[in-house]
Amino acid sequence: MRLPLLPPSDLTSEQTALFEDMKKLISSHLNVFETESDDGALIGPWNPWLHEPRIGGAIWQLAKAITVESTLPEEARQIAILVVGGHFGAAYELYAHVAVARESGMSPAKISAVVSGSRPSDLTETEAVAYDVAHALVRGGVLPQVCYSEALMLFGQAGVNELIYLVGTYCLVSVTLNGFNVPAPEHD
Repeated sequence: MRLPLLPPSDLTSEQTALFEDMKKLISSHLNVFETESDDGALIGPWNPWLHEPRIGGAIWQLAKAITVESTLPEEARQIAILVVGGHFGAAYELYAHVAVARESGMSPAKISAVVSGSRPSDLTETEAVAYDVAHALVRGGVLPQVCYSEALMLFGQAGVNELIYLVGTYCLVSVTLNGFNVPAPEHD
């Protein structure tokens, strides 16, 4: 890890306001995986964002909106996030969203296939469209029209927009995690 963890007692007033906003959402939406150290410092992408609260706060607002304002089915969200995390090999993102996917009932075999870059054969229509869009986007270039059209028919325009923004947001999260070498928590 390239940035030291920031215990709550060491935060500036600007960092404290951001920390408190992060903690509020984390406790209500992201409580199936570890998000803080023993001294209360936030781990994962939140720690780097706290180091630069002006930029980190803007990123946090985007991440918060894509979480709280989501209208996509949860299985589509998790498939897309796992595709992105698997593509980038972002340890903390994979740790966190494997836990969320398991909690939502996704099978270990499906999770394993997605994070390894394989398209599972047992995807629902919703999952398949999310997988195809996310996979195409992380490969680079223009999203193929056939993928866009399928997503549009299934999710509507607002849903397609959200799916594209979700993939982009989690690309940013993955780059943050990898750039700062943020590990997943170690477990026995």
